[in-house]
Amino acid sequence: MNIDDIRREIDELDAAILELLNRRAEKAIAIGRAKGRTDVEVFDPARERQILDRLAAISKGPLTTEAVRDIYGAVFAVSRLLEKQLAVAYYGPAGSFTHIAARRQFGAGADLRPFDAIADVFLAVEKKDADLGVVPIENTTAGVVPLTLDSFMESKLSVCAEVYVDIEHYLLSRCGALEEIERLYSHPQAIAQCRLWLRANLPGVDVVPMGTTARATELASKEPKTAAIGPPLAGELHDVPALRSKIQDQPDNRTRFVVIGLSAAKPSGTDKTSLVFSVPHKAGALHTALGVFSSHEINMTFIQSHPTKQTQWEYMFFVDVQGHRDDPRLSEALEKLRDHTLILRILGSYPEAQ
Repeated sequence: MNIDDIRREIDELDAAILELLNRRAEKAIAIGRAKGRTDVEVFDPARERQILDRLAAISKGPLTTEAVRDIYGAVFAVSRLLEKQLAVAYYGPAGSFTHIAARRQFGAGADLRPFDAIADVFLAVEKKDADLGVVPIENTTAGVVPLTLDSFMESKLSVCAEVYVDIEHYLLSRCGALEEIERLYSHPQAIAQCRLWLRANLPGVDVVPMGTTARATELASKEPKTAAIGPPLAGELHDVPALRSKIQDQPDNRTRFVVIGLSAAKPSGTDKTSLVFSVPHKAGALHTALGVFSSHEINMTFIQSHPTKQTQWEYMFFVDVQGHRDDPRLSEALEKLRDHTLILRILGSYPEAQ
């Protein structure tokens, strides 16, 4: 077959795909109406995960599993929008990595609302000013985000999904070459994460710390001979092209974000449970508490200590384990854990993203 013949087949396939997508959209609208009558949540991460796992299992290629997930992630976002436009609060500003995480999970069509503080995101969801919230919880280099854990300890909201975002820094500028740049703006953390690249490529440039990468990019869009370090979305929003991409010194830096809501996620079959607890200040207390997971054959994937606000030199422990809190084995383990802890807060069970 020549190229024209193949393209005609592609056109026919595209028409068939579009017809099927529209039929699927009609079903999504019907589901939205049914959910409205029964007060069921529009965002159902367990159902979405089950669909993705099923499609990945039956796909014969050449599409990779990751490609199937990307395609259907967009389908899910549009389907949710047909059911209801979700209001999603996120830790701002616009163009930040949290904004990227919110768009990745809910699509650009969602009503994404930036907030200046993590605590304000929690409050917006608690007061039902937003349907859901997105906040950072853990970074591969910096560890857990203390303000998020503190907010969880004072809130009844649950984690219902997680999103991973690679922390990629771009050099954003309207200059045509590196030699034209005289001043660089960015957040101090972004500057620190690109220190070696800056030393090698922009020596002598005036580096000015800013409160946010979004503000830095805004200035770079207005001032000549300037640049900013920030995520690509910030450049997109402020119409500042990327002069260089992925200039961070550590290529494997990632942040995990969580979606928070008033409702818990149902079991998907491949779940993770996050919890925070404290133990008595005596020898072997943490070892005894963690032994509960081993004795019940529960795999623990993450643990990190976090100072409490109440007493000096006392700590909370943030832990991730595999399984859903409704799974009989994990449910029994969590009940046993209560016997060995002073405080136990189950943050939520949700589909495992990785």
